[in-house]
Amino acid sequence: MAMIDVKTEITGNVWKVEINEGDTVTEGQVLVILESMKMEIPILSPEDGVIKELRVKEGDVTTEGDVVAIVEA
Repeated sequence: MAMIDVKTEITGNVWKVEINEGDTVTEGQVLVILESMKMEIPILSPEDGVIKELRVKEGDVTTEGDVVAIVEA
């Protein structure tokens, strides 16, 4: 099993969290939605797996490269 860091590619506010720790996710599933400059930017799961750690909550501010979740694939 590999641990994969899911990172942001843009600075923004965490608008919505779509998953919880322990959830099973599929590749391409929306995990978190960021809001930046009035746009919604989805952060997707890079692989099938289980959410081992969720590092953000709604309302948090993220910067480019922040880890929002860890997926065990």
